[in-house]
Amino acid sequence: MLRVVNADGSTESGSLIDEIVREGARRMLAAALEAEVNQYIAELAAETDERGRRLVVRNGRHQTRTVATAAGPMKVTAPRVNDRRVDEATGERKRFSSKILAPWYRKSPKVSEVLPLLYLHGSSGDFVPAMEQFLGSAAGLSPATVTRLTKQWGEDHAAFQSRDLSDRDFVYVWADGVHPKVRPGQAHSCVLVLLGVRLDGTKELIALAGGLRESTESWADLLRDCRRRGMRDPELVVGDGAMGLWRALAEAFPAARHQRCWVHKSRNVTNALPKSAQPGATRAMQEIYNAEKAIEAFVRTYGTKWPKAAAKITDDRDELLAFYNFPAEHWIHLRTTNPIESTFSTVKLRTKVTRGAGSPAAALAMVFKLVESAQDRWRAITGAHLVAQVRSGARFENGILVERQEQAA
Repeated sequence: MLRVVNADGSTESGSLIDEIVREGARRMLAAALEAEVNQYIAELAAETDERGRRLVVRNGRHQTRTVATAAGPMKVTAPRVNDRRVDEATGERKRFSSKILAPWYRKSPKVSEVLPLLYLHGSSGDFVPAMEQFLGSAAGLSPATVTRLTKQWGEDHAAFQSRDLSDRDFVYVWADGVHPKVRPGQAHSCVLVLLGVRLDGTKELIALAGGLRESTESWADLLRDCRRRGMRDPELVVGDGAMGLWRALAEAFPAARHQRCWVHKSRNVTNALPKSAQPGATRAMQEIYNAEKAIEAFVRTYGTKWPKAAAKITDDRDELLAFYNFPAEHWIHLRTTNPIESTFSTVKLRTKVTRGAGSPAAALAMVFKLVESAQDRWRAITGAHLVAQVRSGARFENGILVERQEQAA
């Protein structure tokens, strides 16, 4: 353990390795800030006044401030720049703004990401001890500060839900209802999520709203709102077996084709079978979404003894096999709602070990901020260049572009 004696005689203890890491990070940050200012001044060295004096020079240092980072609280003293240039368009002085450490910067993005997770504790007072465990300090993150942050999250979500969608084109859309563990009296609430693929193959969160279970009314309200804000019919919507979604979708976006999630369908089928038959049925269903003719084989094997299980496949045949009419490169993405499931796995994991996500509004704000943080790490779908072809009306059969088949013949 490392013991530090302060100027007033008090002592602080901490891990030696943590102190080494923090000191190394502090020095690297200081060096980066110095290099940034030096480059800025060097690039503008030719800017002079009528007396030949430089208009952009160093001007001491800003006051020291503490920034919360993943390496712990860090005291930073940033260099200051005197920029005497004037913007001709506005008549105002130009200012140097660090891209590394903005003037209002008090916490790193990593800390911002962890705050929604801590909010699952349901009380702003729980943040302080949690941050002390995570960072070794809760400086700048008092309950009052956190309360302001959570209010801002709600405002950010409201702005997100009202933004114009007419400048976006979502070719594929995944839809699912996420059920966070909530407090008594809120057991029927859920979070409705729409996630889409744009023309360039990148994924983007479309909408995130609270709903009552996954009812038709809740889905209809969300989908109608998206259409009102300019969203056009997607080519394909992937969702689970919740009938409320499909009824609402037929009304709001009638041109969109439907694809049932194979993961959800597999669970429904195996639940209708005895345990002894479940492993074989699971393998048979994998054959179905890899080879269309396997449906007949599944019905022959399981239809006689377990007709209800077989009907779950045959009744939704078209919706289960819709992905065959899209590029084969996209099949791995279109067979399931996994893009939503994987994104929200962290949320579900956290809610299992906490008292709950608090009020519906608090849960919604927390989920939105988590997804907003995760969105930067989402990858484009495989065969991204084919998305534009799908939107332009190109026809695919068994995953292959029809025109190419005709040319080969």
